[in-house]
Order: sequence, then structure tokens, then C-alpha cells
Amino acid sequence: MKKLFAEFFGTFWLVFGGCGSAIFAAGFPDLGIGFAGVALAFGLTVLTMAFAVGHISGGHFNPAVSFGLWAGGKFKAKDLVGYILAQLSGAILAAGALYLIVSGKSDFVDISGFAANGYDTLSPGGYSMGSALVAEFLLTAFFLLIILGSTNERAPKGFAPIAIGLGLTLIHLISIPITNTSVNPARSTSQALFAGGEFITQLWLFWLAPIAGAIVAGFIHKALFDKE
Repeated sequence: MKKLFAEFFGTFWLVFGGCGSAIFAAGFPDLGIGFAGVALAFGLTVLTMAFAVGHISGGHFNPAVSFGLWAGGKFKAKDLVGYILAQLSGAILAAGALYLIVSGKSDFVDISGFAANGYDTLSPGGYSMGSALVAEFLLTAFFLLIILGSTNERAPKGFAPIAIGLGLTLIHLISIPITNTSVNPARSTSQALFAGGEFITQLWLFWLAPIAGAIVAGFIHKALFDKE
């Protein structure tokens, strides 16, 4: 249960901090933090929670990461369902908290995109489904290679959260214009549930591509990099 609670709180913080920065601060109103600030916010959520509770649960905070660590031989299949449910619960509760805050604004009308992920007309830059699929697959694959490499027993000790947090920051710097950056099915699900409409119908891609990329990276690391 400690592991599940750690995943719950870690994923809550990732969604609340990362998506919250996009909703509240990205363009506020002329001096917002912009894409770079949102990217850094996502990286900082993972970095801080990896240090805070990573030693308890492993610090996944992401169903794709759990699948990738399983493929890499670092996580047991029997624990996948529990971890994913904890991650989804934390993400959805964080999205609910964000909704409560944003709906209390004096000029609130609707939540609009609510930092949800999308392609075609829902892509910030108008990128196609194919572009979104390739980007989410590749970026999640490299995210898992960073995680598996930095946490390997032969890597320098104590620096993994920094590498992982900066890796997630870089991923967001690349792909916010493409899909608003997912690489995390729990994060995508939580925002889509509140944004509704087409964001729900496009959600499949933000489960399929990140999990597929993570699994491929897990197998690559296990085959090529895990042992001397």
C-alpha cells in the first residue's frame, strides 16, 4: 500500500504541477512562463517526487513507465494493475482540483482545452495523427532509456531523478507544439475526462503510442545495455 500511495501522490503532483502551470501560468496574461516554463514545470514535478517517494515505489508516476520497466525486467507484471490504478486515481484527482481552482476565476466561462493532448485540430501546431503517433512513440522510448540507464546499478548513484526530470523537460520542449506532450497515459486521461468531446475520442493514441514506445525501449535496454 505504501508503494501505491507513493504512486498516487507522485502522479497527483505531476498533473497538478505540470498541467497546472499550463492552465494558470503559461500566458498570464502577457508575462506568462510560456512553453519553456511549462516544460520545466513538468520536469520539476518528476524530479521532486522522484527524490521524495522514488525510494518507496520506484517513482513511475506513469503507466507507460511501468510497462517499460516491466519490459526491461525491472518490474513485476503482477504489480502493473495496482500501479496503473493508483496513477490514474492520482491524475484524475489532480485534474479535479485544477478544475475547482480554474472554475473559481471571476471571468470563468469554460475550461476550453484544459491542457489536454490532441492531434489534427486539437494539436497546438496543427500536427497530424501520424506526426503525433511518431512523436509520442519516440519521445516515450527515449524517456524510458533515460530512466533505465540512469537507474542502472552501474550508473552514478543519486543522480537519476535529475537526469529523469531534465529528460522530461527536454521532451516537453520538443513536443508541446505537436500534441501538448503526453508520454503519460494517466496525465492524458485525467485532462481529457474534463475537456471532453474530441479529446476523449483521441485518447487512444496517448495510451497506445507511449506504452508501445516504452515497451520497445525496455526490450532494447535489456538486450543491449543492462549488462556489461
